[in-house]
Amino acid sequence: MATAGPSSRRSADRGSAGRRRRWAAALGVTALAVAGAGVTAPSAGAQATASATASVSVDFPTHCVPPPIAGIPPIDGTTTAQITVDNAAPKVGDTVTVTYKVTKPAAGNPVNIALPADIMTPTGKVTLTGAQSGSVTVTGPKKNPPVPGLGEFPPFDMTGTFTVTAPGEIKLSPGDYNIHTSYVLELDTPCTVTNPPAPVSETVVATDDGGPVNERTITLGTASGKPGDRVTVTGAGFTPNTDVTVAGWNGSAPTADKLTSKSTATGGFTFRPKINDPATVGIVAFEGSGWDPAKGAGPAAYTLVGDVPPLSQQLNTLVASGTLSMTQAGDSVQLTPVDFGQGGSSTGDLNAVTVKDFRGGPAGWSLTGRVTDFSGPGGKIDAGKLSWTPSCSTKAGSPSTCAAGSAGVVGSAGATLAATPNGAMTGGEFTVGAKVALDVPAFTAPGAYTGVLTLTLT
Repeated sequence: MATAGPSSRRSADRGSAGRRRRWAAALGVTALAVAGAGVTAPSAGAQATASATASVSVDFPTHCVPPPIAGIPPIDGTTTAQITVDNAAPKVGDTVTVTYKVTKPAAGNPVNIALPADIMTPTGKVTLTGAQSGSVTVTGPKKNPPVPGLGEFPPFDMTGTFTVTAPGEIKLSPGDYNIHTSYVLELDTPCTVTNPPAPVSETVVATDDGGPVNERTITLGTASGKPGDRVTVTGAGFTPNTDVTVAGWNGSAPTADKLTSKSTATGGFTFRPKINDPATVGIVAFEGSGWDPAKGAGPAAYTLVGDVPPLSQQLNTLVASGTLSMTQAGDSVQLTPVDFGQGGSSTGDLNAVTVKDFRGGPAGWSLTGRVTDFSGPGGKIDAGKLSWTPSCSTKAGSPSTCAAGSAGVVGSAGATLAATPNGAMTGGEFTVGAKVALDVPAFTAPGAYTGVLTLTLT
């Protein structure tokens, strides 16, 4: 369980001790302001005058990113959480156990598949400000009740520890957390505090007994992993150029998963031990031949997940693109007759045209028509005498929506009957038609007149 680093070395005046960590806001939403003035810590050996405050439940805006497989956008919600400690009045050098309880997560099951019990492993961070700054890595057990498809995630607890390195008020706020699910696939739903830090939930007041302070610290690159995975462990504050052992921790002692190497000239190190022991609940680091809290750091919370490595099979399919085509219900239209000497409008309906755009690309289509002169026993009726009123309907579920062309003259130059626009993904099935009218001159010679309407789809 990750140990927070000291904010500063002890001094006579602790009023400016601790530097609040600022993180960039994930989204521009209103910040939750945390009220409170600076705390002046007692001088070395003096009794602290401040008192610890009771732990409180807090709400804070959270930005959660569902796994990509869910196919849904990020979730901006509210998390309700509470921080508690096992010792609200520690001394410098004491180890404090922190519990981060999320009573209402901001996210839920992102897929419409029920999740069985005991497949969720939560991890997170608790932010320290005030006399000591940094963060505490916390992790929870792989335990949960069944979660229905698209249901809310249940409450969960995470624990971790940190070593007190400075006297005065140390304020604890909920930080980012992640919900890992091991079912069919290994998936993560990370949730970040939208405008960190979140409100203070717990405050401890540390005193200084004047004794030596163990300033050794370790942080982990991740709080969980599968058996056999390597975890990055970064240490600071150790004796320079000395042997340091990083090992798994089973709750009371180191495990056989160990890696020993030299610290740097500044007392730091970065080791990557392989962790296999299923009893591992944390990681420790120490100088010498065996675990000694006075010359070590940790435990930092670490959980083994996915005890049985999942098998995967890649499934491949192909959606083949089709063509742009059209068919019509018939090839002849009989218009209504008109009388010699009166002439007027000879009307009818075009045979329905079905357009199928199964190309699956970005291009739309356009259906145009042009007509020849109408020939008969008395000569010709000019093509410009034919006009239409187009119509177009779209089959449900089609990516595109067709639009009918404008009412007006068709003529030999032609006009648009219907069309669909270009887009990111176009296609569908459409039914196109038109009311047509031929304006026959009053003294057109009697007889049958015929013109040809040509429809072109592009």
